[in-house]
Amino acid sequence: MEEITRQNRQALLLGLGVLALIASLLLVGVGVGSTGLANVWALRDDPAAWQIVWDIRVPRTLGAGLAGALLGLAGAVAQGLFRNPLADPYLLGSASGAALGVALALSLWGVSPQAAQWLARVGLTGVAFAGALLAVLLTLVLARGVQQTLRLLLAGVIVGVVLGALTSLVVLLNPGVMPAMQAFMLGSTSFVGWSACAVMAVVALVCGVAAWLLGPALDGLSLGEATAQSLGLPLGTLRVALVAVLALATGGAVAQTGLIAFVGLAAPHLVRAAVKTTHRRLIVLSALMGAALLMAADLLARGLTAPRELPVGVLTAVLGGGYLLWLMHRRARQGGAA
Repeated sequence: MEEITRQNRQALLLGLGVLALIASLLLVGVGVGSTGLANVWALRDDPAAWQIVWDIRVPRTLGAGLAGALLGLAGAVAQGLFRNPLADPYLLGSASGAALGVALALSLWGVSPQAAQWLARVGLTGVAFAGALLAVLLTLVLARGVQQTLRLLLAGVIVGVVLGALTSLVVLLNPGVMPAMQAFMLGSTSFVGWSACAVMAVVALVCGVAAWLLGPALDGLSLGEATAQSLGLPLGTLRVALVAVLALATGGAVAQTGLIAFVGLAAPHLVRAAVKTTHRRLIVLSALMGAALLMAADLLARGLTAPRELPVGVLTAVLGGGYLLWLMHRRARQGGAA
């Protein structure tokens, strides 16, 4: 009982600490522009400068936090579903599907007037979201449902490789789409506006509530499928619900910011390194940690080489990959010492 109370206290302190960090990053992010850090309050008398702050910096910073929260939540769900700490939100092929959808849309945009009119209504974000969901559906078809986790995992890897190859082929046949595809593949929060924030907020709310309700099921799955069945859990229905949450959260983030690596993988790791807790709290803390990670990466992307910007996906890949390499090195040393 004392151990549970201590873990609950640690989880609460971690959550409050990450929330404070998010608030600080939001305040700093609103003040960081192409000329570096500025006093936002001093700009209140300049309508043009204030419009830049309100219409560009604020939604961009909030959007980075919402996208990071979606990826962190999806990472926690994926790792619980596959019972693998190296699982990430893109395992079911959603990233490759979104990239293929964007590549096809960009190619058709300059070919057919009818396609251009249709894409003007749907938008690249809609195409990316549809591509991500279709890729997940293709994975489910190849895996013959969700009954076997290993088959689902292998099908996701295969779909990701095949759709990635098709994306490369489309870009090769239409070199003009390369600059836009490069921006999408490297990830960016530069074009996130208030409408994108609203969409991601709704998706985060839906996925967060669903994941919270499915938290006890993930606790049961972590004990093994045989144990979960003995507890009376409807594994088939639960897997369908978890895959739906994973696909929706990942698709919602990717459609707005492009492919941002390692946030969904690293956020649950950082939480587990700080506290041991149930999946319900892990999902909430991973979402908060993902928000903080992507907001911090966005600030670095804006400030390191100002007035030029770095692709935020590059920074998350470098920092996240470096963290995981350090983690593997530390565990290897601990294993050797043991």
